[in-house]
Amino acid sequence: MPRGYRILALEEEGERVGMHDVVIVGSGPTGLVLAGELRLAGVDAVVLERRESQELAGSRGGGIHSRTIELLDQRGIAERFLAEGKTLQTASFGSTQLDLGSLPTRHPYTLALFQNHIEQLLLEWVEELDVKIRRGVEVTGVSADDGGVDVQLASGGPVRARYLVGADGGRSVVRRSAGIPMVGPDATRSSLIAEVKVAGEPVQQGKVDARGIHGLYPMGDGVVRVVVTEASLGPAKEPTLEDLRQALADVFGTDFGVHSPIWLSRFTNATRQAETYRKGRVLLAGDAAHVHSPTGGLGIGLGVQDAVNLGWKLGQVVRGISGEDLLDTYHAERHPAGERALKYTMAQSLFQKADPRQEALRDLLDEVLRVDGAGAPIAGLVTGLDVAYPLGTGHPLLGRRMPDLDIMGADGPARVYELLHQARPILLEFGGAALDVRAWAARVRHVAATYDGAWQLPVLGRVAAPTAALVRPDGYVAWVGEGTADGLAGALETWCGGAGR
Repeated sequence: MPRGYRILALEEEGERVGMHDVVIVGSGPTGLVLAGELRLAGVDAVVLERRESQELAGSRGGGIHSRTIELLDQRGIAERFLAEGKTLQTASFGSTQLDLGSLPTRHPYTLALFQNHIEQLLLEWVEELDVKIRRGVEVTGVSADDGGVDVQLASGGPVRARYLVGADGGRSVVRRSAGIPMVGPDATRSSLIAEVKVAGEPVQQGKVDARGIHGLYPMGDGVVRVVVTEASLGPAKEPTLEDLRQALADVFGTDFGVHSPIWLSRFTNATRQAETYRKGRVLLAGDAAHVHSPTGGLGIGLGVQDAVNLGWKLGQVVRGISGEDLLDTYHAERHPAGERALKYTMAQSLFQKADPRQEALRDLLDEVLRVDGAGAPIAGLVTGLDVAYPLGTGHPLLGRRMPDLDIMGADGPARVYELLHQARPILLEFGGAALDVRAWAARVRHVAATYDGAWQLPVLGRVAAPTAALVRPDGYVAWVGEGTADGLAGALETWCGGAGR
């Protein structure tokens, strides 16, 4: 058994487990990151996972963008991912290649890394944090009351928690059982995706027609990744190898002798979002809260960003540092951010088939986006660097991610993101009025520092240097000082809990 890793045996039938602070259903990227965040917050959280191990059949989806890499950097684990993947300094919209290399971030690129590798690296991290994971556990329903949530299991249980987070994917049992509707456009087309072997030497193939995009991409060891758009909307069930053979033959005139499937699935361009990310003591994150076309590779990053936004807030509420109204800010912040990302995936998917009208629109957009700076807003959206939470008006930093500055503090040089490794809020003071945060000293790290460089924000460009900034555990700026301490106490109360708690 790996170090620090605990798999709790299923209790005998009928035995009731004691109250957990938080139960997370699902150990995909979202669930693992949330579990790590809660552990850093000092919360008793347990992950329930249907799979017997973290192993995935096939590589699945892949790719994480700048802001997601920054979040991993804020926890001190980004280098693990960078060492395993390949960085690409472009992203696309329609037929236009957007240059990411000039973005004001230490990570101006997309990281090509498949989900199976991402999950293993996140698992290593949560093992080090001694996160509790129960495997081989199927959740069949949830029932919430004023005191907590009962999680019904197919065998054993129930498990009871003060709060429950559904990170159990697009077909979330938690979401359905809690009665949270999903709204948005229905699917108009479906595609098959698979990792298989073919007869003969694997050769890359690609084609775009009126149906959509089709291709075969060698992955090594004789395995080929296949994507093929179906002639009509496929049924809501798992496809078969024969379905794949027929679809390939329809498009290419041959099925390439596909055999020995490692992984075979169907996805659609349906785009839906949960009406609310919170219903009392039940919360949703990741694909349980939003489903969309995999176009653009935003899915994993959206889930990670949900988890990092929610983790510290839920931790403070569970520990009695903050009231439950702090949890309402999770929906208020992440729902609009998710909605904007879903609009991107819908727009991008329009260009993924041969259609003269759509091609005309794509070509016109290409002309516009080639103008200097015109692609910056879309680059900011794709990378997640443009997210601005509604935390008030004033300085442009307010509600945006804190830049990872090279600062000079009392202990010498440091990067801002290094100060966030333990997921604690930071008050950075660069001069101006003396700031007194002694009443929050146990929870807020106060750092007096100097920084002489320019302050650059994605999309906005250069902004005026503040005299201080309160940075939340998720790396977003909750208060900006401009020569005075005005508003600081209120921001500390809102985001860091009551004084002296």
